[in-house]
Amino acid sequence: MARMSPREIVKAWVEAFNRADVEALTSFYRDDAINHQVAEQPVEGRDAIREMFATGFAAADMVCIVEHIFEDGEWAILEWRDPKGLRGCGFFHILDGKIVFQRGYWDKLTFLGLYGLPLPETAT
Repeated sequence: MARMSPREIVKAWVEAFNRADVEALTSFYRDDAINHQVAEQPVEGRDAIREMFATGFAAADMVCIVEHIFEDGEWAILEWRDPKGLRGCGFFHILDGKIVFQRGYWDKLTFLGLYGLPLPETAT
């Protein structure tokens, strides 16, 4: 069976995301992967990434609508939006068919407002 390209992996990742399929999403990551959504602290390791997705899907009914997927060697870049108007992009470094590093850019305050979630407490 031929290995999927980075573009194909991200397309399959989006399909799993839109099903809120935590186990399928987690399967795309290497054991030592890092997922850094810049609005949050980096999440290290497949088990922690699984928990991040489980917590996220429990809090909000998220949908990823693909605008573009670009591929450059070991990297895939996803430009996305959701039905509520949030937009963002993600960068996926893929080695041997697994995501080893992901970084996402999106506006956390807009996300919280659109999904009716509480604002984080600020340090004083």
